[in-house]
Amino acid sequence: MLKIRLQRIGRKNDPSFRAVLTDSKNSTKSGRFLEILGTYNPKAGAKVFADDRIKHWLSKGAKLSDTMHNFLVHEKVLTGKKINVLPKKTPTVKRKELKAKK
Repeated sequence: MLKIRLQRIGRKNDPSFRAVLTDSKNSTKSGRFLEILGTYNPKAGAKVFADDRIKHWLSKGAKLSDTMHNFLVHEKVLTGKKINVLPKKTPTVKRKELKAKK
């Protein structure tokens, strides 16, 4: 299955990302991709996406990663709600409750 996701490029402590079309079985760090669909530089806040190519690949059946989906909703390329990509936290358990369970 084809996926559109971010691939980190750039040096240590200087992150920058490419939006790439890749096979879902490829690792994000493998460097293998079919097409570059845009760039994102978080330090400069610059987002440049090829909207027409992204829509083309979505029509062909490619899936978006959750972060890419949120970027495209924010840029108004796609319509819909953003997806929560943060991990779900477990509620904290007080020490007395922890001892009572044992």
